[in-house]
Amino acid sequence: MLADLTAGAVQDAETRASERPFAAVEQAALAMPAPRDALAFLAPADRVKIIAEVKRASPSRGDLAAIPDPALQARLYEQGGASTISVLTEGRRFKGSLADLEAVRAAVTLPVLRKDFIATEYQVLEARASGADLVLLIVAALEQDLLARLHALTLDLGMTPLVETHSADEVARAADIGAKLIGVNARDLSTFELDRDLFGRLAAAIPDDAVRIAESAVLTPADVAHYRAAGADVVLIGEALVTGDPVATLTAFLEAGSCEVLSNRRSSSELQARRNGDSA
Repeated sequence: MLADLTAGAVQDAETRASERPFAAVEQAALAMPAPRDALAFLAPADRVKIIAEVKRASPSRGDLAAIPDPALQARLYEQGGASTISVLTEGRRFKGSLADLEAVRAAVTLPVLRKDFIATEYQVLEARASGADLVLLIVAALEQDLLARLHALTLDLGMTPLVETHSADEVARAADIGAKLIGVNARDLSTFELDRDLFGRLAAAIPDDAVRIAESAVLTPADVAHYRAAGADVVLIGEALVTGDPVATLTAFLEAGSCEVLSNRRSSSELQARRNGDSA
């Protein structure tokens, strides 16, 4: 599934490139105002932070919400206390677009993430040209050299890469390229199966200088509290926000994630150090 999604996204980008060549997109990207500092918005704090997602559909759940006005949806997220807005721009299975991203960027003051299956420099450049402040890079979809190259390009353009992982090996690969925003997706993008406890098992492996993000399997305040207790600095939420009242839902989720977890971060670091010592 992940390979098919990535191949489709790259094919669609190649179609766009036939109409808007690489050089033109690069020029547009470089002409954009400086991106917002997503790391400052998502830095660890005494409460959980939320990346709220504009998401119409998914391969696992089908249609979720029509979202005729993504800008309005994003403004409600900002009103509800989100720290960053994620916009699905994949069109085949998620029914998103770069037009959605541009509409959201114009509507909010928060950082905006382009969430897509990115595997080319062109896609990174068009993200910046459309106003993205962050770009999603999925470790499982990219060879390490390509992951490092796209990570470096994202940084060169002033954006923040959100590096998504699903295993200890992938967390290590993210750490090796110096990722400062590391997500653990509870959904295996190869099988689309969910494991809500995966984040807790991998949190200790995420470097202390990186922001820890828990992704997927969030439907209730209890899910947010579960991730917060496991050491999440940030939780990325989509379905629960597009299928209900986004402001009320965000309020409930933020209250559930209000506990302090910096001590958990220290404990995780000490545990990892002990593990490293045992294996030395």
